[in-house]
This record gives sequence, C-alpha cells and structure tokens, in this order.
Amino acid sequence: MSHPNLVIERIRQNKETGKLWDFPGGIHPMENKAQSNGKPIRRLNLPRFFYVPLVQHSGWAGELLVKVGDKVLKGQQLTKGDDYRQLPVHSPTSGRVIGIEPYPSAHPSGLPEMTVIIETDGKDEWDERQPIEDFLTLTSDQIIQKIYQYGIAGLGGAVFPTASKLNFADKCCKLLVINGAECEPYITCDDRLMQDYTHDIIEGIRILRYVLRPEEVVIAVEDNKPEAIKALEKALKGSNDMFVRTIPTKYPSGASDQLVQVLTGLEIPSGKRTIEMGIVMHNIGTAFAVKRAIIDDEPLIERVVTLTGDKIRNKGNVWARLGTPIQHLLEQVDYQADKRFPVFFGGPMMGFILPSLQAPITKTANCLIAPDHFEYAPPEPERACIRCSSCSDACPVGLLPQQLYWFARSEDHDKSKEYRLDACIECGVCAYVCPSYIPLIQYFRQEKAKIHEVEEKARKAEEAKQRFEAREARLQKEKEARTARITQAAEKRREEVANAGGIDPVKAALERLKAKKSDHTEQPVVQAKANGEPDNSDLMAQRKARRAAKLAEQEQAVKNNVETENHSPETALNDPRKAAVAAALARAKAKKATQQAVGNGENIANPDSEIETRRAVITPPDETDPRKAAVAAALARAKAKKMAQQAVGNSEYSAKLDETIGTNNHVPETVAEDPRKAAVAAALARAKAKKAAQQAVENSENFAKSDNENEIVGANGNAPETAVEDPRKAAVAAAIARAKAKKAAQQEKNNV
Repeated sequence: MSHPNLVIERIRQNKETGKLWDFPGGIHPMENKAQSNGKPIRRLNLPRFFYVPLVQHSGWAGELLVKVGDKVLKGQQLTKGDDYRQLPVHSPTSGRVIGIEPYPSAHPSGLPEMTVIIETDGKDEWDERQPIEDFLTLTSDQIIQKIYQYGIAGLGGAVFPTASKLNFADKCCKLLVINGAECEPYITCDDRLMQDYTHDIIEGIRILRYVLRPEEVVIAVEDNKPEAIKALEKALKGSNDMFVRTIPTKYPSGASDQLVQVLTGLEIPSGKRTIEMGIVMHNIGTAFAVKRAIIDDEPLIERVVTLTGDKIRNKGNVWARLGTPIQHLLEQVDYQADKRFPVFFGGPMMGFILPSLQAPITKTANCLIAPDHFEYAPPEPERACIRCSSCSDACPVGLLPQQLYWFARSEDHDKSKEYRLDACIECGVCAYVCPSYIPLIQYFRQEKAKIHEVEEKARKAEEAKQRFEAREARLQKEKEARTARITQAAEKRREEVANAGGIDPVKAALERLKAKKSDHTEQPVVQAKANGEPDNSDLMAQRKARRAAKLAEQEQAVKNNVETENHSPETALNDPRKAAVAAALARAKAKKATQQAVGNGENIANPDSEIETRRAVITPPDETDPRKAAVAAALARAKAKKMAQQAVGNSEYSAKLDETIGTNNHVPETVAEDPRKAAVAAALARAKAKKAAQQAVENSENFAKSDNENEIVGANGNAPETAVEDPRKAAVAAAIARAKAKKAAQQEKNNV
C-alpha cells in the first residue's frame, strides 16, 4: 500500500474513532498562555514612519516599483517578482516614500536589510479594491496567482510562499492539515484568531480546499485551547467537508512532521517532505490571510502579534501592521523598559533576543516577550558535557545531540552529515533539558551554515570544472573542423589544377595581376655610362627641380601672409569701419608711448633721489664742520627746486598730450562716416605719438643735465653766513629742505 493511501486510511480511522498516535521525545514546559489569551485582539495607533523590508519570506527580494518621493496608498504593491519565490510586499498605509535604504532587521545578527521607509499622511487611504462574495467564480489558477500577488506566506514561522506550495501540491494532495496547535509557550495569536475570526478562518480553509481538492481536511488544535476548539466546532456544525481534531499538549507537536505523526502515526522519512506523502499543511493565520486576499481583496499588510511578559502591563494580542517599529508597539502597551532584561522576538524556545527595538514587525513576527527577573535569568556559563543522554531522550526527531555537539565543535562535517544533522528542526528541546547549559542549538546552526558553505564551494568548483571541460571540448571541435576545412580546400585545389592541365589557377591570376600593374607603372629611364655604371643625372635633376618648386611655394605663402597683414591706406579708405579701428589703435599706441617716455625720463632724472633723501634724513650732518653743513643745505634746496620744476613740467606735458590725442578710444562719428578723414586722422595720430615720444626723451635728458649743473653749483657755492655761524641751524635747515623736497615730489607724482 502506498503512503498517500495509508495516510487517508489512518486519518479516516482518526476521524471515526478519535485514535491518535505519539512522537518520541518532547517536553512539557510552562505554558504561560493565560497572560495574553483572555482579551480579544485589539488595534493600536499607527506610527508616523513604517519600515517595510523587501524580504519577509523564505526567498529573495523582488523588483522595486516605487522610488523616493512617490506617494503610495494602503495596500499598494511596492515590489514585484518573476516567480513564486520572489514574494511582493505592499504598503501598510497611505503616505510618501522618504527612503529606500538599509535598516536594522528583526534578526539575531541585527544586520541591516534593504527597506522602504514610508511617512504616513494620517489618511490610511486604501488602494482600489474589488471584493467578491463567492470564490467559486474564480479558477484555481486565478486564486493561486492572486495569493502570490498579495504576498501571502506561511505565518506559522517558516514563511514559505503559500502560492508556491499550492502550485507544487496541485493534483497530488490527499490530506489538508490546518495547523492550530500553537505549541510554544507564551504565544496565543492563533488561539485568539480562532476565537475572534472563526468564520473567516473556515472560509479561508474552504478556499484552500477548492484549490487543492484533497480527500480529507482536518483542523488540529491542542487541548489547551478549549475556547478556540468550541468556536470551531460550533461554526462547523452540520458540515462534513472538514473536522476538528483535538491533540494532546506537548512540545513540539506543532512541527509539521510531528503533527503528521500524531494524526496518522506515520513518520516522514529523512530528507522527504510531507507533500511527497500527499499531505499539505497550512497555518491558521495563513488560512485567514487567504480569505482576506480572495474575498476582501486585501494584501497581507498586517498580522496578529502576541505582546506578553511581566514587563508589559497591558498584555494581549494586537493587529500589527507590517513595518511597524517594535519600539512603537511596546510603548502602546505600557512596556517598562529595563536594560537588564532583553526583549524576545518569537517564543522562548525558538525565538531570539532582539539586538534593537527599532527593528520592524515582519511576516515572521508572532510574539514579543518582555520578561522580568521572575521569567528570565542570565544564561548560565557553559559546562562540560557529562553524556547524560537527556538531550537524545528528549529529541523529537530521534537524533543524538551529544554526538552532533562534538562533531560541530571539531568541524567534522562528514560525521555531522552522517548523523543526520540536516534533520534537526531546531526546536530547542535538547538545550532546554541540558544540565550543562550547553547552547546546543547555536552549535547546530553554525555547523549547518559551515556545511552549506562547504557544499556551495564544492558546487561552484564542479560547475567551473564542467565549464572548463566544455570549453576545451568546444575548442578541440573547432580545431578539428578548421583542419577538415583546410584539407578539403587543398583537395579541391588539387582537383582544379589537375582539370586545368597542370596550371595552378591561383598562381596564374597572381601573374596576370603583376603584369597588369607593371604596365601601368612608369619606370624612370636609367642610362648607362661609358664604363657601364648607371647614369643617375636625370633622376638627380628631377629631385632638384621638385625641391626648388617646393621652396618657391613656401616663399610665396610667406609673402601672401605678409601682404595680408599689411593693410594699405586704400583698403582703409574703402572700408570706413577699418579706418575707424586703425585710428583708435593709433591713438592708444600714442598714449602708451608717451606714458613710457615720461616714466623713463623720471627714472633717468632721479634714479637715486629717494635713496639719497632717506640717507639724508637718517644720517645727521657733521655738526663739527659748518662748511659741510652749509653745502648740504644748498644741495637739498637745489634738488627740491629741480624736482618741483620737473613735476610741473610733466603735468603740463601730460595735459597737452591728453588734449591732442584724447583719453579714450571712442571713434567720432564724422571719422567713421568719412573714410578719407579717418585715414588722415590715423596718420596724424601716429605722427603726434612719435613726436611726443621724442620730446619726452629730450626733456628727460635736459632734466638730467640741469640736475648735474645744480649739483656742481651747489657744491662750489658759498654757504650762508647763518649756516657758517650756527652749524646746528644749518643742519636742521638741510633736513627740513630734504623732507619738503621729498613730500613735494610725492604729491606732484600722485597728481600726475
């Protein structure tokens, strides 16, 4: 008898007689469910910002459909995928996308994941929806596609895409099991969902039944949920398409393999899946999400989360939008923050400590536990294994955790695989019962990751080897094909030669081409001398002629450039604009030449005047010699007089130049209108500029001569009697004269 048929036989026996089976191992920890299952599910205030991770399921991220700055509506699709493993995510409310960036995740590592950040607008406005009343109007394929597009995943913990499971199990499902066991302590979200939304859950189960077409449907619930069992039985009264089966409370009876074993007594072989035995299992929360997607046209944007623990005053179950910061949820239920006690994400057996409370709620979040010192104690230090076999006795899969522990520590991957480490469901029972406080689950998870890494490297190496071998085979094949083509071409050519009477057609064609080329090429005639040597005189004459022609072309080009640059007066007369420009340029050159000439004159006349003046001020005259003091005073007065005259002459000369040439480059309209006048003005300006430059040079020479004469006269003259009589007064007078001369020269220079 095949396994699927045996499954149906066992489940019908269960249905008729209520017979149940058991699985090995398991434990009965404290449940602590009464803290949160006494009140209906309630809603909380929405946060201002939502953080929606792109990956919230067992698979990979889809392609983004939004960008920063986009306005989104509640339920709007944020990503899309190409297959069932790329599950879309949706906006939990209406608002605006303000960021798409890495954000801390709800994971033991706390590593950031790519996240869409949405700022709410307070409207909570839905995207367009089209609810239906009867799912029978849709085909199975349409329902599967809609379940996929609306992001439905398993809400029992594995978050495997529901559409993928339905598509794979189509036409091979014998038994549909709805898992309502919820065996882990503290968690009561499924319990309250079955009590508060019974009819919606049953409607979702019927949709799944319509798609899968199983022979039997069973809802399995642990006996510690009497209110939920009563609500389900009441809703199913009079129907025969499904039934409720109460199972004993035992951890981990909610695991898929263990639940199948309880219901049918059949053990799932290692490495096999339940679908291979004709069994499909879905969670209570998944069935409810399917109903809302198909009937209400609502994607999966929220789920029920249990908030419990003695650090939370207002315990219970709440509807939490996906992307809500965990910190916001805890604040809404009067969470008493205490750094001494962590917050657990999930249950106490399979959950983990949250690295950050800023992490968002995702599809995997079923419970948040905030314990106090009565519920949580810091982990005890790890001790040596005493080989007590408590872990192996409690293992529900029948493994040897103590052996796997040693293999994991020594990184003996082959032994770990031999002892079926891959069959471990990571339920945490072994670590719970270990008297040495060894965190066995952590060791097993690390060992699984290492084995996966080794296998991945081996797989990539094998793929690389196959690609290399395929390339070598392809190159060898191409080489053989090329050799065959060459051989075939040679055979064909030999046949052509034989058919042409021994004449090679290729060689004959080349000879004809050479002959044709030689006919069209003119070869220079080289005569021989009397002694038999070649006479190259004609070739040399040709070279000299070519060289002379090239030089003549270069000289002509230079001459043309010179003629182009030298504009004749006739051209200026014919073009009034060019004449005006020439006149302006001439005036500017004249002004510049005048300024340079004046400056040169000043430099020639007074090369060391400033140095001498400073030296006179700094170095006092010799007070002991009245004659020297008188001479110094006379020299200072002569220099002061000369510098004043020079400054006055320069200023008058500059004024005359400004009147004659003009201080701007503006071209008068009369000149621009009459080209002849413009040409004459340009010539006059050039002549005046030349004359002004000559006068400036002559003036500078005259100033230099007069300066020398004054110095000679001053040196030979007699000193005033007052200076001779009073040497102190003579020295003071000389210093004052030098200072006045310097000041007058500076003022006149500034005025000019």
